[in-house]
Amino acid sequence: MRVLLVDDELLALERLRVFFADIEDTEVVGQARDGDEALAEIERLRPDLVFFDIQMPGRTGLRAAADMKVEPRPEIVFVTAHEHYAPDAFEVDAADYLLKPVRFERLRHAVERARRRRSLREAAERAGELEQQISAATSQAASHQDGFWIPERNGRRWVPIDSIDWVEAARDYVLLHTNVRSHLLRITMSALEEKLIGTRLLRVHRSAFVRPDKVTEVKKENRSLCLVLADGATVQVGPSYVRAVKEALEFD
Repeated sequence: MRVLLVDDELLALERLRVFFADIEDTEVVGQARDGDEALAEIERLRPDLVFFDIQMPGRTGLRAAADMKVEPRPEIVFVTAHEHYAPDAFEVDAADYLLKPVRFERLRHAVERARRRRSLREAAERAGELEQQISAATSQAASHQDGFWIPERNGRRWVPIDSIDWVEAARDYVLLHTNVRSHLLRITMSALEEKLIGTRLLRVHRSAFVRPDKVTEVKKENRSLCLVLADGATVQVGPSYVRAVKEALEFD
């Protein structure tokens, strides 16, 4: 993937460049220091993926992402030190939302999600069936599966529970991570837990749920457990959830 980095802090740009050197099949093709420069570089370079800092002088990352006119539209990942921008980030269909300081594994996970989103979109567009597929999938899911209606800029999107790989808390919201993208939902973890009773999603921490069949590795770190998922994400297991996790994964 051809990547454009946008941040007004040179150290933040350099940190991302260093990380991207270790992510396969990616190339950092350019960088920008503000929203106006970013839009010009997007038009010139036509990147596959843009990493936007949100708070920048002049046009913010959010505004620049909303003002993009190029087609095909690049995937977007926001990077910020502030959690409260999450609702706005997902209104512009961001693939992911990373908090600073960015961790390498979390960054790699965001890139893989953006790559999958782009591949699926391109395949659907080539076949000329994107709108039909979305409509059919939404109708079928709403009729036959439990799930959540996620508010978006132009309406709502149905997300079946069976499509969710893991969930993490984000203050007054939760992030529902699927194979294709993340969805932001305003709900408490306790209310979410009630909604997920009887599903395959297992609570592994006071701020996280995981689908056990997505766990590929269990690591021991400082007397606690850490779950590695198929997409590369890592999720900490809370002390009071260790027994349930071991039973679900069938190991001692």
